[in-house]
Amino acid sequence: MNRVPVASSNVASIGFDEESCTLEVEFNNGSVYQYFDVPSYLHSELMSADSVGSYLARNIKGSYGYQRV
Repeated sequence: MNRVPVASSNVASIGFDEESCTLEVEFNNGSVYQYFDVPSYLHSELMSADSVGSYLARNIKGSYGYQRV
């Protein structure tokens, strides 16, 4: 999955697959996680959030299934 770099103290890049609704997040420590069944509007909001890390923590972590890649 192609990821786009983001300006964040915790997140390095973010990718999204529209077909499978999979959000892929690369953290600055090098770990990569995929979150499943994430609506596309959440990806859009995440990409435009003032704080990517805070938005991720509030709206995605703990709400969607995930796996470390």
